[in-house]
Amino acid sequence: MTKIGLLSDTHGYLDDAIFKHFASCDEIWHAGDFGDIALLDKLADFKPLRGVYGNIDNREIRMRCPENLRFMCEGVDVWMTHIGGYPNRYSPRVKAVIYANPPQLFISGHSHILKAMFDKKINCLHLNPGAAGKQGWHKVRTLMRFSVDKNLIKDLEVIELSVG
Repeated sequence: MTKIGLLSDTHGYLDDAIFKHFASCDEIWHAGDFGDIALLDKLADFKPLRGVYGNIDNREIRMRCPENLRFMCEGVDVWMTHIGGYPNRYSPRVKAVIYANPPQLFISGHSHILKAMFDKKINCLHLNPGAAGKQGWHKVRTLMRFSVDKNLIKDLEVIELSVG
């Protein structure tokens, strides 16, 4: 079993509470808009990190993180990208591929809106952890934690961080 800490849209702000909430995690996944290479390095020094770049990320981050990341975690096919949309509203950039070759777990960021939705059409769980940073219109900063056990995604938790 692999325990995952999922976040997105930090925009250069890394709350110390993230380290407490992700202490028991095996890996951290960041769905883009790191905002600062030092933030990426701090997360990578804490736990193994998988991440994609977001629309605000600079060349240095884009050199280290791809736009799309497709990988297997235990027995689960995962696709992570920053601007991906969600069921029935996928981004045109990913829509054809996601329908032709759907993953089991599709992760995106960008909207700053936390979502956990199941797409019955393609038998795929969509997760968007919302925004963990302070920049943006969101009122609550959020993270997710979940486990991947063989081919199952389970124990999904939503974590709300203080607004300040």
